[in-house]
Amino acid sequence: MAADLLGPAEIRDLAARLGVAPTKKLGQNFVHDPNTVRRIVAAAGLTPDDVALEVGPGLGSLTLGLLPAAAHVHAVEIDPTLAGALPETAARFAGMNAARLTVHRADALRVTAAELADPAPTALVANLPYNVAVPVVLHLLAELPSLRGGLVMVQKEVADRLVAGPGSRVYGIPSVKLAWYASARSAGRVPPNVFWPVPNVDSGLVAFTRREPPRSDVSRTRVFAVVDAAFAQRRKTLRAALAGWAQGADRAEAALTAAGVDPGARGEQLTVEQFAAIAASAPAGAPPAQ
Repeated sequence: MAADLLGPAEIRDLAARLGVAPTKKLGQNFVHDPNTVRRIVAAAGLTPDDVALEVGPGLGSLTLGLLPAAAHVHAVEIDPTLAGALPETAARFAGMNAARLTVHRADALRVTAAELADPAPTALVANLPYNVAVPVVLHLLAELPSLRGGLVMVQKEVADRLVAGPGSRVYGIPSVKLAWYASARSAGRVPPNVFWPVPNVDSGLVAFTRREPPRSDVSRTRVFAVVDAAFAQRRKTLRAALAGWAQGADRAEAALTAAGVDPGARGEQLTVEQFAAIAASAPAGAPPAQ
């Protein structure tokens, strides 16, 4: 049975009763358009066996859409007022499906697999706060091996970076680090007028599917150290940009050559597989992280 969804009147009524005003600090923009919620849930492609993880549920707009579509929903909310009110909202609008909801009053950047273990999440579906979207996605993929994929709504500029490929003007650290865990694609644009308050930017949907890391003989930490170093000085060649990481430009060139990468190339030209190859060719003494 589908849940009743929240429209503009219900959102404002809930906010008024709770004394909640959206804050920039927490990146809060509440979805008040039921059609957008339906679109997100449909694009997420959940099966009845999926366990959804929602970050920043706010007043519960997307939560109510997820409850009929998944076997269980974990909602992680940092705001104590919103976290406390969500079960009541679910009971009021979702009927028997409200029993599928577990609310965690927690910071998504620090939440652990142990806290979300029963049952373990299989899909991340969330309208992510703009100011922490990338670190939240990367933390959850690292922390929760059970996550098979998901769909997130983020600022359009961030969405473009997450799905960018080598050679793109916006390809960078978020693009490569997400590619370590998953294949990602754009799943559409979302206009500002479906939110309260109305943001001054468009949002974008990013769908991703987990895959095996490109190499098993080198750690994620070591690969990410190479990525961070390569993009810290985007205009420099990799020979120069990785000199600090390799403890010398000559040592950087040797690692690049061993990995089959042109020392005169730049970070935005490389695939995640090439970054992994460089990390695997790291000279003795190269730091594991920066």
